[in-house]
Amino acid sequence: MGKGVKAAVVGGVFAVMVGGAGYGAYNIVSALNGDGGGGASAAETRKSGPPDKDEVRETTDAFFGAWEKGQATRAASYTNNAQDAGALLAAYGEEARIGRVDITPGAPRGTTVPFTVKATVSADGVSKPLRYTSTLTVVRGQTTGRALVDWKPSVVHPDLRDGDTLVTGESAQPPIEAVDRDGTVLTREKYPSLGPVLDTLREKYGEKAGGSPAVELSIRHATDEADTPLLTLAKGEAGKLRTTLSAGVQAAAETAVKQYQESSVVALKPSTGEVLAVANNRGDGFNAAFQGQVAPGSTMKIITAAMLIDHGVTSMNGPAPCPDTATWQSQTFKNLTGMEPNEGATLANSFLRSCNTAFIKLIDEEPLGDASLTEEAQERFGLGRDDWKTGIASFDGSVPASGGPDRAANAIGQGQVQMNPLNMASVTATAITGAFRQPYLVSPELDGRQLAQAKGLPAQTSAQLKEMMRLTATQGTAVRAMSGLGGDIGAKTGSAEVDGNATSDSWFTGFRGDVAAAAMAQQGGHGGDAAGPIVAAVLRAGG
Repeated sequence: MGKGVKAAVVGGVFAVMVGGAGYGAYNIVSALNGDGGGGASAAETRKSGPPDKDEVRETTDAFFGAWEKGQATRAASYTNNAQDAGALLAAYGEEARIGRVDITPGAPRGTTVPFTVKATVSADGVSKPLRYTSTLTVVRGQTTGRALVDWKPSVVHPDLRDGDTLVTGESAQPPIEAVDRDGTVLTREKYPSLGPVLDTLREKYGEKAGGSPAVELSIRHATDEADTPLLTLAKGEAGKLRTTLSAGVQAAAETAVKQYQESSVVALKPSTGEVLAVANNRGDGFNAAFQGQVAPGSTMKIITAAMLIDHGVTSMNGPAPCPDTATWQSQTFKNLTGMEPNEGATLANSFLRSCNTAFIKLIDEEPLGDASLTEEAQERFGLGRDDWKTGIASFDGSVPASGGPDRAANAIGQGQVQMNPLNMASVTATAITGAFRQPYLVSPELDGRQLAQAKGLPAQTSAQLKEMMRLTATQGTAVRAMSGLGGDIGAKTGSAEVDGNATSDSWFTGFRGDVAAAAMAQQGGHGGDAAGPIVAAVLRAGG
């Protein structure tokens, strides 16, 4: 530990103490007895209800005052989690090397107080100013009745999450200048959704890109996520890393996902597998577009239709009756409310209307078995084998062999099937070209990665899938979302029900020329409601 920092073990709990030993020792014992620590005596009358404005002011003044002086344990004693607060506030001065702290509170909003931090970060003889804003909330301690800062890591810095800490030093990897397919520089400032992706690219390819390390203040995440740089004290030499992204398509994707909460989208070139855009609208930094694992709803019917055609069960113009309900091993499945039954429907008609019962009725036909959908997904579409090497972390989809009711549920994208927008954009690409080309964000030539292989689809199967998707975009459930898009277009909608959610997840995948895209919006409703407009915007930008 650094100068002036003492370690104490009290009752088996480790804590960091900075400042006067007597004050720190009192507060750490108080903290272990619940609700932080600090100056209340047992004889005082415990208050209840929300803290009043005087308590809010007094608590924040005390907390900010101790923080400014680098008294981590004392500052932590004014919170409702003294142990975690003390560790992070100690790291603020030690590992992060932040000093000369000046905190200016803003006007309180009830018990919430915004504030501005001005400080200096120093390392290796270099100092740089640091400025940012954050907020805290004062709450009533549950056991002591004291007014306390409701502890969250974001109090110290708004980008910190549980388990994160701040560090200053030589970066783990040299900086990179990531550029798109045409040489346009990609920055987190211009493309905020790319921030975590750029961090990961730097972590993986910083040395290969030829740069030298910088000295930075960074967030070290508790997860495997790459460090997030906050302030550069001494610039390293950035290596140039060319990606497959398109700045124009990425900009459209960023704008599109902002319209819907918890949404993600991926666009790629079906002819090559090159990823053109990846965007997420989330508050946790998770790249759900590449790593999400959720039910894809009726977009899965692309794979199920391919299975039916490949096994000779039916064809695009062959029978696929659409009754009101279908029962599979004692479980009854229904269609969307308001869908008219059609006992004379073809596969194309049931596909463009997204009739659940038609697909469930057909999966009982010979020669299909419990593993048929799994084999179709793995062998034809390259899914579920855990062998994609996109250049960053990604999930390859999962279509497990299932018996019982899950065999039917899997066929309509529920049950045990899990996908993300990257997977479904790839499914569309395979469907319309007949060839599986593993998606990638960085050329495999840079690091000698071996891309995943699959045998793809017979030409007749691909031709029928592409035509059914065209019909869906021009006559079926995707008409509204795809309206106004010219050229050769096709799509498939999906709604995925998730236990505990009142509204289904919205899914949509489509193509226009040599661009395929897929999106999902959690609790976004029907496929065309939220995910559809996202995909349409991206396809429009793709030209």
